[in-house]
Amino acid sequence: MPPAFALTYGIAKPEDVSAMTGREMLQAMIEGKLPAPPIAQTLGFWLVEVGDGQCVFEGDTGSHLLNPLGGVHGGWALTLIDSATGCAAHTVLPAGVSYATVETKANFTRPIKHDTGRVRAEGRVVGRGRQIISAEARVLDAGRPLLLAAQASGETRSDLTIAQILDMVAAIAKIPGDTSYREPILQAALDSLRPIKHG
Repeated sequence: MPPAFALTYGIAKPEDVSAMTGREMLQAMIEGKLPAPPIAQTLGFWLVEVGDGQCVFEGDTGSHLLNPLGGVHGGWALTLIDSATGCAAHTVLPAGVSYATVETKANFTRPIKHDTGRVRAEGRVVGRGRQIISAEARVLDAGRPLLLAAQASGETRSDLTIAQILDMVAAIAKIPGDTSYREPILQAALDSLRPIKHG
């Protein structure tokens, strides 16, 4: 069910989340201590449960989600899947480490209609390596029949924390004098925010 309080939407400040584990950050969103991401407001879904390696989202279908053929657009369900698998992975991350999806494979088993009503997306981690986390998710309707199942994998980003990188960029930008050296340093900082490439 939707939260009992009105959600606020936005992006948390790095200093507000830098000391939180992934699970703590997501729980704070559920409790309204941190804002929910803007995509949740746009697409009408919300995070309802988190645990170690698992999370649950719920969302309401409606005519605002229809594709040209009159069904709920598959992109809405895939966004639920990506949110469920990504957040399930995020629950196992320590403070200062982020995660980015690199692959998702989904199978639609039944159509989602505008009057399907509330659906539930359940995500769980099924494998975890040093840098790769694999998760799976399923989308169910209120009667619990399966609408969609998916598998996803993603890479962790742990060279530096995002807060450290942002602090470094801000500090470099403030250094007076010759600025010719800044570009390669700033580019290296930005590159560290991208997923690690495996050869």
